[in-house]
Amino acid sequence: MKKILIANRGEIARRIIRTANKMGILTVAVYSEADREALFVQEANEAICIGPAPSKESYLDINKIIAAAKKTNADAIHPGYGFLSERANFSQAVFDAGMEFIGPSATSIHLMGDKIEAKKCARAMDVPMLGGTKESVTDINVCKQIAKEIGYPILIKAAAGGGGKGMRIVYDEAAMEENIALASNEALSSFGDGAVFIEKFLTAPKHIEVQIIADKHGNVCYLFERECSIQRRHQKIIEEAPSVSITSEVRKQIGEAAVRMALSCNYHGAGTVEFLLDDQQKFYFLEMNTRIQVEHPVTEFITGLDLVELQIRISRGEKLPFKQEDLTINGHAIELRVNAEDPYEDFTPSVGVLTKYKIPVGDGIRVDDAYCEGQEIPIYYDPMIGKLIVHAKTRIEAIQKLKSAIKNFTIEGIQTSLVYGEFILRHPEFINASMTTKFSENTMQEFLTENSFAKEEELACIIGLEVYLQELNKLKPNTNSDQSWYQNRKSLRS
Repeated sequence: MKKILIANRGEIARRIIRTANKMGILTVAVYSEADREALFVQEANEAICIGPAPSKESYLDINKIIAAAKKTNADAIHPGYGFLSERANFSQAVFDAGMEFIGPSATSIHLMGDKIEAKKCARAMDVPMLGGTKESVTDINVCKQIAKEIGYPILIKAAAGGGGKGMRIVYDEAAMEENIALASNEALSSFGDGAVFIEKFLTAPKHIEVQIIADKHGNVCYLFERECSIQRRHQKIIEEAPSVSITSEVRKQIGEAAVRMALSCNYHGAGTVEFLLDDQQKFYFLEMNTRIQVEHPVTEFITGLDLVELQIRISRGEKLPFKQEDLTINGHAIELRVNAEDPYEDFTPSVGVLTKYKIPVGDGIRVDDAYCEGQEIPIYYDPMIGKLIVHAKTRIEAIQKLKSAIKNFTIEGIQTSLVYGEFILRHPEFINASMTTKFSENTMQEFLTENSFAKEEELACIIGLEVYLQELNKLKPNTNSDQSWYQNRKSLRS
């Protein structure tokens, strides 16, 4: 493998380029017109514009990406995460074009991408699951009957896709029909498939995901777990590894369950199996992500492995260079997603030019980002500027290191989520690891109120300073007054 085309943008494109450079592999960047000056475009060995800013006309256009790969004689395509990374037809198109897809097969992506099929695989491999439907449902009476059997609240969820789209929580029968229609319509709009299913909803679980890696020779290992309970609207904010919410026994059980999920679909490459954890340490299969995750750096920190390098080596047909018993956990790592959004205005996107941008540096501090000072954050894509990741011997040390790194992360010109990240890190629920997926919802008012007090204090200080300066000005001698009387007196004396 001599040349890889990267079918993505931003920080993950830069991340792939770094590993490819380390391995002596050339890279090709594809970019939209909005990303013409982007860092990943500058850093790749070659770059090809594939269309206008809208994703559907550039980063989601399979034909354009395949054409660019052929034009540059690329041997393989890395999809990163998001965009086409979990599209079975993209994996198949790359294979049909005679290139390696640095990820799983189209069959594996299809099986795990369809939530109904994924649940069938989980049942076949004896992986714990929440109660719910075995097939997608459309009949409202059937939905009501199933909900009565498993008990409210229930979750209506799109059979295809992810990212929180096509999901609705229903607390009683009266709201069932409306929410099924809403979930189905959103799923159809987002994924082209309106099928939904129903499962029992845990009101305040923890979100635990297991990183797996598998080669093409049937070898599968789990690279331990990540705690991703801090999220907002099903979007993760902070991720850490390992989770301090589970015992070593549960760690082994949940890891082995993830391996069974990989085996169920003949998986190869990097992937993540996600679970919900209740307050009794019982875990339930949620879904499998058939790609590298945004939060993969925390796993790299605690294992010492380069997951992108492993992806590339696996796609070349190489065997895993280790066995499960060779893997150990080293210290603790935490990642904070740094987004261009205003947490005080319901996290609305904040676009504009980065007038100041300086990242923190130091031992155990890593920043995977997409921009530099003077560049503009476009409105067309995900608001993530980058990821701030730290590693330390213990969780408490990692928290302190991340708080310090936030203070040394200078971003001006736009609003960012850094201030919200700092709030989370000093909150008692996070410090004692009692947080659940309801953390953001339950503490948002506390965050906003705290900010309101801070603004009032700032305003009071400004007013006080203004009054002080005015009083000082009244008492100040007039140094600019006319001193001609003194000069006249001096000349008379002479």
